[in-house]
Amino acid sequence: MSDTGFVEINDVAALDRFVADANGGPAILFKHSNSCGVSAQAYREMSRLNQSVGLVIVQEARDVSDEIERRYNTPHETPQTLIVCSNAVLWNASHYRVRAHAVEEALDSVISASE
Repeated sequence: MSDTGFVEINDVAALDRFVADANGGPAILFKHSNSCGVSAQAYREMSRLNQSVGLVIVQEARDVSDEIERRYNTPHETPQTLIVCSNAVLWNASHYRVRAHAVEEALDSVISASE
């Protein structure tokens, strides 16, 4: 994925496309609640990344949030960031642990491990 910034994911088909567009590499998903102050802080952190971030606004796409929980066997939390590859979760963080530098470090680690 060469584009940067948020890519809003409104349905499961868009989730599938976003993960597939990573071409077998890691993809970043961010589950956001627009009624939560902690999530607003995490949103600002995630907006600092220089990679594409799949944005799931849970109030508008609860079915996508539920699919992420099911597919990646990860309990629902917001805010929550996951680095995924195909159908595997490689890293995740929630609440105050959602920090741009932590995501970048985890992504670097994932990429280094695959080389």
